[in-house]
Amino acid sequence: MKFLCIHGHFYQPPRENPWTGAIDPQESALPFHDWNERITSECYAANAEPGAKAGPPGKVGPMPANYSRMSFDFGPTLLSWLEVQAPDVYRAILRADRDSRERFSGHGSALAQAFNHMILPLASRRDKRTQVIWGIRDFEHRFGRSPEGMWLPETAVDRETLEILARDSIRFTVLSPHQVWRWRRARESEWRDARRETLDLRRPYEVRLPTGQRLALFFYDGPASHAVAFGELAQGSAALVRRLSDRFSADETDELVSIATDGESYGHHHRGGDRVLAETLDAIERAGSPRLTNYAEYLASHPPADQVEILENTSWSCAHGLGRWSESCGCVTGEHPEWTQAWRAPLRAALDWLRDRLGELYESCAGALLTDPWAARDDSIEIWLDRDPDVRRSFLARHARRPLDPAEQALAVELLDLQRQAMLMYTSCGWFFDDVGGLEGRQILQYAGRAIEIAARSLGVSLLEPFLDRLELAKSNVAERGDARRIFERDVLPWIGQPGAGKRGS
Repeated sequence: MKFLCIHGHFYQPPRENPWTGAIDPQESALPFHDWNERITSECYAANAEPGAKAGPPGKVGPMPANYSRMSFDFGPTLLSWLEVQAPDVYRAILRADRDSRERFSGHGSALAQAFNHMILPLASRRDKRTQVIWGIRDFEHRFGRSPEGMWLPETAVDRETLEILARDSIRFTVLSPHQVWRWRRARESEWRDARRETLDLRRPYEVRLPTGQRLALFFYDGPASHAVAFGELAQGSAALVRRLSDRFSADETDELVSIATDGESYGHHHRGGDRVLAETLDAIERAGSPRLTNYAEYLASHPPADQVEILENTSWSCAHGLGRWSESCGCVTGEHPEWTQAWRAPLRAALDWLRDRLGELYESCAGALLTDPWAARDDSIEIWLDRDPDVRRSFLARHARRPLDPAEQALAVELLDLQRQAMLMYTSCGWFFDDVGGLEGRQILQYAGRAIEIAARSLGVSLLEPFLDRLELAKSNVAERGDARRIFERDVLPWIGQPGAGKRGS
């Protein structure tokens, strides 16, 4: 039997001002207040609506929403915004996962995602661990079940990340076909170089990790996914159905063709893409073959037999591995081809320095209050998901070394918030675009500024000047912006210590 899985990676970076908890107006998103509002209107809401009216024979009324018939992941920071600002869309996403369980043999279509889209191979092991735990806990809080799979931000991968996934009971993830190093058949000892001998992408594989853990890997169809992401949707549903059908072999073996793109392809990047997707799903369901599925359902009935090893430190959106988030590798959006991204490395170095200093301070000071400060950080997602004072008291009762007075309780939570800000400042979009002074670069500097403020206010330690000195090395391509220090001083520094700031948190 032939199976088809269409995966959408739905994600927006956290955009809230960390001092107010609200998103500041974003002129580039006009006529909307901000990009979350705009993309929700163009994409997230559109894909939550029922599909085309023409159903299969005997079916009356519209087909189900797109989400329930595809595989998808939503960023936790995006879901937290949708929950408050677009609750109907939020509820439709959760309902789609429940509906997909009925459609796909009890296997929900939603995958978890690492919490704030940090590039995990560039992160410390400790941050990788917390990002995965928070992604799982956020998923369980919202979807009411444990995730079977997890989407890695930008599909960026190394073995340590896969080990953490496996240890936390994640069964599979999805990678790009160019992230395979070598493979071998079951019961064979000889490895085959996947760069010279084409890997069959129409089935899952197993990766065996140094710790003895095992994880299933799916590799999406690269050419078909690229075609969808970069223009195929404009040709309509008939063309997309043909494109997908052509990716199957002619024999009778069971096989899975899957594509993976940014979910925003369906309505935001390509206007009307949500309608094309709905019509495509309808046409495939009416034809009866291939059969729509999701990764978890297919894995349950087709466990991997053959083994792969990955190319470490690779991703789906950088031909140079991880350069897009660490160096001037040449990967850009294309709007300013003459610009350099030499600012990427010093920006990451400045944040790495700040992270390490904040980690030392946190471990030392929180260690006097909490039995295991890092285990408490892993568990603290519950107090950010539910701000009820009773939840906070229960959390502190579990993790405190001793009964804490009110001032000590407040300090413990401040220290945990310091660590939350230190992770938010690594959100990948801060490096993805063409200049350090863009909207996304300024956003991660805000999180750094908030962490610096907490360290100064709660611990009496000033990290501002040495951090600013390091930011001077991150030069903007725009003369008026100068460098990251000037950007920070203009856009972030006025918030630090501002009366009334910090009452809500992001």
